[in-house]
Amino acid sequence: MWKRFLDVVISFVALLVCVPLFVVVGLLIRLDSAGPVFFRHERIGRGMRPFAIYKFRTMTADAPLRGSVVTAGRDVRITRVGSFLRQTKIDELPQLINVLKGEMSLVGPRPEVRQYVELFRGDYEEILTVRPGITDLASLKYRHEQELLGLAVDPEQQYRTQILPDKISLAREYARRSSFVLDLSLIAKTLKAVLLG
Repeated sequence: MWKRFLDVVISFVALLVCVPLFVVVGLLIRLDSAGPVFFRHERIGRGMRPFAIYKFRTMTADAPLRGSVVTAGRDVRITRVGSFLRQTKIDELPQLINVLKGEMSLVGPRPEVRQYVELFRGDYEEILTVRPGITDLASLKYRHEQELLGLAVDPEQQYRTQILPDKISLAREYARRSSFVLDLSLIAKTLKAVLLG
C-alpha cells in the first residue's frame, strides 16, 4: 500500500514539474528528425501482462525495422538529440506516466521485451509478482550498458547470455528484499548517478 501511494504522489508531482521540460524536449525531437515525440513499445509487466512503455523517441522512426532491440555503442539509428537524451536518462521520464497508470513503479525490476521474457519465463514468473520499475539494482549496475555492448563482437548474444542473466539475478534479489528503505535508497542512488553523471 505504501509503495503505490509513494508511486502516485511522486509521479504526479514529477510530471507536473516536468511539463516545461517535456515541451522543450518534444520540440527538439521534432526539429531533429521526422517521427513522433514519444516511443511506445510492448513490455511484459506484473503478472506477465503486456503493456506499452513510454519513452521519448531517441532513434529514427523506422529503427525497429532496421535492427535489433538491443542498442550497442554508437548505433546509427540514434538521433543527435536522442544521444543526449540517452546520456542524461531524460528519455526515461515519460515512464512516470506508466507509474501513474499503475503499470510500473518508481522502483522495481526493469520491464523486458516479450522475446527475452519468454526465453527466461520461469525466472520472470517469479520476478513479475512485483510491478516493474523505472530504476532498480540492475539499472544502477548497467547504467552504461549501451557502451558496454558496443565493445562486444555480438552485442545481442552478450546481452542474452551474460548481461540479462545477471539482471535477472538482481531482479530476483530485489523482489525478495523489496522494502520502503530499499526503495528510498535506490531512488537516492539513481538521482545521484543521474545528477553527477
